[in-house]
Amino acid sequence: MWVAAGGRESSAAAVLRVLLIATTCGLVFALLHLPLPDGRARSAGPGGERGAGGVGRIREARRLSVVTEEIDGQTDEIAAEEDERISKSPPDTKEKIWMMQDQLIMAKAYLHFAAPRGSVHLGRELRLRIKEIERAISHSSGGTHVPGRNNSVTDIKKENTMQCVTKMKAMELTLSKAQRTYPRCSQMTSKLRAMMHNSEELVRAHQSESSFLEQVAVRTLPKGHHCLAMQLTSEYFSLDPIKREFPIRDSIQLDGYYHYAIFSDNVLASAVVVNSTIAASKDPRRIILHIVTDSLNYPAMMMWFLTNPPTPAAIQIKSLDDLKWLPGDFSSRFKLKGVRDPRYTSALNHLRFYLPEVFPSLGKVVLLDHDVVVQNDLTGLWDLDMKGKVIGAVETCTSSEGYHRLDSLVDFSNPNIFNKLDPKARAFAFGMNIFDLNEWRKQDLTTTYHKWFQLGKIEKLWKAGSLPLGQLIFYNRTLPLDHRWHVLGLGHDFSIGRDELESASVIHYSGKLKPWLEISIPKYRHYWNSSATFTDKGDGGEVIRKVEHGYTASL
Repeated sequence: MWVAAGGRESSAAAVLRVLLIATTCGLVFALLHLPLPDGRARSAGPGGERGAGGVGRIREARRLSVVTEEIDGQTDEIAAEEDERISKSPPDTKEKIWMMQDQLIMAKAYLHFAAPRGSVHLGRELRLRIKEIERAISHSSGGTHVPGRNNSVTDIKKENTMQCVTKMKAMELTLSKAQRTYPRCSQMTSKLRAMMHNSEELVRAHQSESSFLEQVAVRTLPKGHHCLAMQLTSEYFSLDPIKREFPIRDSIQLDGYYHYAIFSDNVLASAVVVNSTIAASKDPRRIILHIVTDSLNYPAMMMWFLTNPPTPAAIQIKSLDDLKWLPGDFSSRFKLKGVRDPRYTSALNHLRFYLPEVFPSLGKVVLLDHDVVVQNDLTGLWDLDMKGKVIGAVETCTSSEGYHRLDSLVDFSNPNIFNKLDPKARAFAFGMNIFDLNEWRKQDLTTTYHKWFQLGKIEKLWKAGSLPLGQLIFYNRTLPLDHRWHVLGLGHDFSIGRDELESASVIHYSGKLKPWLEISIPKYRHYWNSSATFTDKGDGGEVIRKVEHGYTASL
């Protein structure tokens, strides 16, 4: 009896023990799966990562991806708008904004490490400070406006400044706390280094994209100019053949006149050069302008000047097809592999080396590029003593600008060049030049041009374009002109002073940023626009605006 009773007691104790153990295990399991205060689920132990741990790793990877994206920055559009607002801020405000942006980068980087390592309170504090700094940046850069305030603008600015300083100090304390929490965080160093590398890569990508788009803009004729040429061409061919020619002047080739030559395929640019030359002249009745263009733009060029005659000067327009003595491949021989910039591949740029053949009856001629504006009378160039030189030109270097020396344009490793030229010789500029054609013929420089050109076809001896070749042909045959005759660089140099521009006889938009392009330098653009008054029906600004919008003024 006692034995049976003892067995039942032992069984009940065992059942109770098992129940107690099961209850304890269940309680422990429940505690392990309770969510943390910030809402995260507790990670599984080492043995639990095989099942649900895979899902946990995926969630963690997604979280890190989001954090990384947040650290790396905003979209290009938002960043561009923010940068534009910041650029318009006062200098002291800019400095504060830049300091706050640096704090943001550090805070977001520390936040990346705070939560996974259990620093819950630090993570919350970092998030709070990040939101405060982002609001402060938005207020400081003018990104937001607080309605309903009657305070003056000065009071609001002072209040914003005080708030920024307070929030910056609070962020400094939080960052110091984070630094103490992670005193030797190698991961932090690696992350910041990776962020810096990504930023540098992004800058390089934007620079490459900007360079590409700039090249496209340089090589592309603006829509308005194209439409203008199409309209003029259509109107030219609708004219009666008798009306397609200029009035004949018997004195068109006499040396008693001042002859200006322009080789261009750009109608508006040529019109600006013609208009400014006549406006600046003391005796425009003695001016004869010679324009040579290609066959494609010849009708448009003719129609423009038939409708807008350069009275009281005379004008003559020819096509390259009219110059039958040119080599058969002249229009295509200057195209180079990998070079698409029309400044370097245009046959019209190389026509300057045939000036005596283009104008067989002239003794002197001034050649103007189509990207110049004439501001003062140029007749004084005909009175210069050329001293046996063929070309008068402005030199492009000083003692401090060695990159404008001859060795920057020509390859002196070749014996044909090294034995004949001085690499330290100063280079001169095209764009506005006076030529003594009689001296040219006497020295037979056209033959010299052909010799150099044939050598250049065998091996590359100079950079692309007509300027380096001109340095070889006119070496020791150039008369240096005073720099006030010709100021160049308006197509690339942002630092030219107003006094220098105002005193120049000719200003030259040499470089990529031509004045008729949207990418031109704004502070120089008005010099070109002011010479764009072509008709009596409206000012030049109206013509330019209409051309920029894709249509033209009534002719």
